[in-house]
Amino acid sequence: MTDSSSPPVLRDDTDGIVTLTLNRPDKLNAVSNSMLDVIRDAVRDLAEDDSLRVMVITAVGKFFTAGADITALPVGDIGPGVSGSEFRRNYRRLHELFDEIEAIEKPVLLAAQGPCLGIGVELAASCDFRLASSNAKFGLPEVRSIAALPGSGGISRLTRLIGPHWVKWMAMACQNIDAQRALAAGLVHAVYEPDALQAQVRALALDLMSQPAEAVGVAKIVIDAAANSDRTTARDVDRLANSHLVLHEDHWARVEAFRTKSNR
Repeated sequence: MTDSSSPPVLRDDTDGIVTLTLNRPDKLNAVSNSMLDVIRDAVRDLAEDDSLRVMVITAVGKFFTAGADITALPVGDIGPGVSGSEFRRNYRRLHELFDEIEAIEKPVLLAAQGPCLGIGVELAASCDFRLASSNAKFGLPEVRSIAALPGSGGISRLTRLIGPHWVKWMAMACQNIDAQRALAAGLVHAVYEPDALQAQVRALALDLMSQPAEAVGVAKIVIDAAANSDRTTARDVDRLANSHLVLHEDHWARVEAFRTKSNR
């Protein structure tokens, strides 16, 4: 069991990579407000500090997360005395965190070493890359467990990622999918054996670090814009974005390096 004095989320900033590790294994990493606050602060730092280039979100213990901590819901108090507007105000704060992860112009990776349920799937869907151990599984138990929807992107964002076919299976039927099925559905990008996961995650993070930051950030914006645009608008965005990048010093430095190498 984790020492009660241990932070519920560990943070390490090394080599430009912000690594957040969910650290409540005795509670199956159930997500609390204090954990979200650590993630919120780290996301803000990633956005504002140019020396930070990549974020990795992972966990220790058997579960990545069993979902939200029902004893301290991330959306605030729920009950007869709480108005709809108050609930939605608290709920919006959670939505804004996931929206910021999705919008930030830097890559965010999530590595699920074990079951990833409820709010964990919603967090994963907001990230750019999702890697999993073969021990992982993914599920949205909210309809069955609390007679509510996974409403922080578990429907809207996840449907854009894997389509209504699988989201109905996960959110309506409350059926979990294992890592290999998550890979086939498009929820995760790669599945590794448990003892290889962290090394593979770090290798990807370091590779992303080696790429030009401006091009990576613009690529993220343009890809997401293409997913929400008609074909003509998406191609216009391609051209506008690339006209910026090919005039950027990173482009010319790499072109010159390629020419120098070719002439040897």
